[in-house]
Formats: sequence, structure tokens, C-alpha cells
Amino acid sequence: MKHEFSIKKHEYHLPDQHIVYRIYRNPKADTKRRLVLLHGAGVAGVDTWEFILSSLTHWSEVLVPDLRGTGETHYPDGKEHPYEVQALVGDLNALVDHLGWWTFDLAGYSMGGLVSLIFKQQHSDRVGKQFLLESAVLDRPCWETTVDLRQQFSAATVHLRGKSDINKGVVNFLDAISPNRRVSPQVETLTIQRLGQRPEGFANALECVTTAIKHLDRESLVAAQGDVSSFIGGNSVDLMHQYQQELAERLPNWHYFLMPGTDHSLPFQKPRQIAKIMNEEMARYLSN
Repeated sequence: MKHEFSIKKHEYHLPDQHIVYRIYRNPKADTKRRLVLLHGAGVAGVDTWEFILSSLTHWSEVLVPDLRGTGETHYPDGKEHPYEVQALVGDLNALVDHLGWWTFDLAGYSMGGLVSLIFKQQHSDRVGKQFLLESAVLDRPCWETTVDLRQQFSAATVHLRGKSDINKGVVNFLDAISPNRRVSPQVETLTIQRLGQRPEGFANALECVTTAIKHLDRESLVAAQGDVSSFIGGNSVDLMHQYQQELAERLPNWHYFLMPGTDHSLPFQKPRQIAKIMNEEMARYLSN
């Protein structure tokens, strides 16, 4: 069931970043809780989350920012610049401070998942329930294989920075992150258009995650998390499912959900089903 949210778009200026964000308000929500939704590399916040958040019931306010290099967020000089993941964490921290959101629930998709994980590790008292959709750095059980996977994105970034090869760069990325996806010409074209809107920003996002992985201690990062509901596409590689199953068996606070018929693009493929599980997981969390 869809819920009527009022939506307001705002812009928050930092010295090196103009952050565009939207706040969705639902006066009929089951609770007065707040939720932050972080998108992945290449596709803006509203495009990623709109169909999921329209079916959410437990949050009276939902914050959806566009991260660096994506959507309407931009540098003051209007150009694209490389950045590290800590800049994204810092942007989020500055934004929620600006809004006076001292505690909130947090969800992240792909690169946004990595930002969510690090934010929780650094600001544990501010984050309640967590949701991850195919989070970056949780790709494989073997850390070396996870690092190797990110190196495959290097070819994609080269093409993304060459104006004549943008489509090839996007396809290289899709082949690396969703090798088992069902390729439909119409869906593939739409996906390429979405990811190719700001190609240099997309390339910078991919390199941001690749750089972060070289310096992360994944075990300590995972250990710092709270109650996590993690969604993985049914058509994603078996190794990803193996790692998530291992986490769910090892950690009492880790809850793993396989989404049949989806791949890395799961928020676009099964938004209502994901929202339904998020609502159920939030109810479980609140009942404890």
C-alpha cells in the first residue's frame, strides 16, 4: 500500500559541496522515527528510493540526499572532482547535524551501504535500525577476492572518462557487478541511461570505493554494526550469498534476505517487496 508523503527539496551548502536533498513527511506513519536513505554510485537518491519509500509505514520523516557526483548535488565550481569515502561520511554527518537529526534509522544501497557501515562505526549512538541493499565491501567471503572484484571496475572508469565510450564503461561495470543479470534490451538501455547521466561523477564514485577497500578492516567494520537487515539479489553470485549466510549464522543481529528474480539492481526491480520486508523488520526491531 502506498502512503502519501509530502516532499520538499532543499540545498545545503558546505565549503566544497552543495548538497541537494529531499525530506519526505508522512503524517500517518506508525511512529515518529526518522530514516535516512543513501543511494549507490551513479544513480541519484530519488531515482533509487522513490518506489520503496512510498510503501514504508514506520517513518514520519525520510531524508534522501544526492551524494557527491550524483543527481543535483554539485561542487561550487560546477566541475567533477575525485573524493574519498570519508568525505561522503562527513557530508552526511554535516547534513544531519544541520537538520538536527540526532538519531535516525539508516539504509544504504551499494556504495551507500559502505557509507552507512562507516557512519555507524563512527557514530554508533546516532543510528538505530539498519538496512543494506547489496552493500559494497560485503561482496565475497574472501577479502582478497573482494579487492580483486573492485579492480575490475578500473576498466569501466577509463571508459567513463572518455566521452565516446561512456556506454561501454557502464556495461563493463554491469558485467562486473551483475554477471548473472537477465539482459533485456529495454531495461539495459534504461540502466545505461541512468548510470551515464554524470559519467565522471560515476567514475569518481567507483574509484572512491576501490580506494576505501584498500584501507578497510572489514571484520571490525562488520563487528561495529547494530541490527542489520541485508538484502541480496537472487541472481547475484553465489559467493555473495555465502558470505551473507555466514554473517547471519555468526551474528545474532544480522538478518539476510534473498530477493528472488533480482540482481544488483534490486531496488529498481522489487521495490514494493523490499519495502514490505523493511516494514516487517522494523516492527520486529521495535518489539524487542
